[in-house]
Amino acid sequence: MQCSDILIVGAGHAGAQLAIALRQRGFAGTIRIVGEEPDLPYERPPLSKDYLSGARSFERILIRQPGFWTERAITIDTGVRIDAVDAEARTARAQDGRLFGYGALVWAAGGHARRLSCDGFALDGVHAVRSRADVDRMIAALDGVRRVAVIGGGYVGLEAAAVLRTLGKSVVVLEAQARVLARVAGVALSRFYEAEHRAQGVDVRLNVRVACIEGAEGRACGVRLADGTIVPADMVIVGIGIVPAVEPLIAAGARGGDGVAVDEHGRTSLPGIWAIGDCALHANAFAEGLPIRLESVQNANDMATNVAKALTNAPERYHALPWFWSNQYDLKLQTVGLSAGHDAEVVRGDPASRAFSIVYLKQGRVVAVDAVNAVKDFVQGRALVLAQAVIDPALLADAARPLKSLIAPDAPAGVA
Repeated sequence: MQCSDILIVGAGHAGAQLAIALRQRGFAGTIRIVGEEPDLPYERPPLSKDYLSGARSFERILIRQPGFWTERAITIDTGVRIDAVDAEARTARAQDGRLFGYGALVWAAGGHARRLSCDGFALDGVHAVRSRADVDRMIAALDGVRRVAVIGGGYVGLEAAAVLRTLGKSVVVLEAQARVLARVAGVALSRFYEAEHRAQGVDVRLNVRVACIEGAEGRACGVRLADGTIVPADMVIVGIGIVPAVEPLIAAGARGGDGVAVDEHGRTSLPGIWAIGDCALHANAFAEGLPIRLESVQNANDMATNVAKALTNAPERYHALPWFWSNQYDLKLQTVGLSAGHDAEVVRGDPASRAFSIVYLKQGRVVAVDAVNAVKDFVQGRALVLAQAVIDPALLADAARPLKSLIAPDAPAGVA
């Protein structure tokens, strides 16, 4: 059995950042990261953007170069999937039978791409966009692809659609809801991106349900919709979210469901076990204290840093402001805060100019800002969200007035 003072399950952003933060804080014990992919920790967001387009090589998306981990005495075992945890014995068992002992276990396993439940989901030519291997398979097949169907109009689906359209492919986006980005943005931003993709030649279809993937000789050749329509496709990309990879912890008795539940310091209900990143269900102050999973690099990094503090005897309550980004064509979308549950949205600037922002309000309070090619509004909007500022919508709508001028100098720095 291989034993470590701290065992980190998951070699993504959260797991890598935790190991880095522990060493930065002077932790001298043994650290081992086990990840199920064959690669060293790498950045996941570029997979649907620069890596898919070929603008960035894999070496350029590594979180750290190989020598970094050796220099800091951080052991990384790749190609290892943990399928069982014994919290009492403080051991984790891999699929291949190997046993890992630990003093503290931090679960940073993220999630796996949600698969279609309909017939044809396993045909060749049906792809997810979750891992390097996923995207490498797509890239290897692109030369023989003319028509692409993208199932799902969230960030990943739209980013992939943008890249593939830029590469000259014929692209159809199939979205089950009445608008794209419905889970993460308001109506104004959805309509802007729908119009943008259509202007770029993407066929965006809303309110459609997939019945099955059509195949011929073991390969996908189209998507059949519930109304009988067949969308021809040489490649099908499925971007319908992730399933948090928490089964071993739940089986071991941890509280959770859609993720594993953690307290304000990242601890699970199992002794000696913590969880961070995409799989961690936590009470978030910017979601009115409700349990939430956040699938973002910011959350992964900030939760990792927070748990590193707890593991080095300097615990702090997790209270990081969420932020996100998405690159599509020449549009850089930056979001600060959580717009879910908003009851009003204020558009600043003219979307036709392709540089504008949207301020989201809930009961008069600023809860989020979406900024499209508007970096100043993203940066300055942070203070408004932190303060949950109450500001006249007419002032917010005046794009000539900087957002920073609308908040009082003595405004609170955060949410109580």
